[in-house]
Amino acid sequence: MNKIEAIIRPEKLPSVRDALNEAGFKGMTIIQSAGRGDNLGVRRRAGRGTTTYVDYTLSNVKLEIVVLDEDTDTVVGIIKDTANTNSPGDGRIFVLPILAAIRIDTDDRDADSLK
Repeated sequence: MNKIEAIIRPEKLPSVRDALNEAGFKGMTIIQSAGRGDNLGVRRRAGRGTTTYVDYTLSNVKLEIVVLDEDTDTVVGIIKDTANTNSPGDGRIFVLPILAAIRIDTDDRDADSLK
């Protein structure tokens, strides 16, 4: 099993969520987040545009999805294709191994816990 963490633009969340649902991947955790990549911030105008400031963090959404090993490439592909705008700041995808998964209410383990 793998945990996929995807940091995407907030406006892409509905289309990514819908694409994952259509492919049968319904369980996910969605976290509002803020951060920055290798860019050092975005210049924004304040008030009537006379003052500019640098916003050092951008609003993002972080998706966390645990999938079977054989589904990892499919889910990564769906997220990558759906969240892509071909612009800097589209986000990142991280894949981490999961050693164990336990469903609290039924004590189902590993693959059974993902149902």
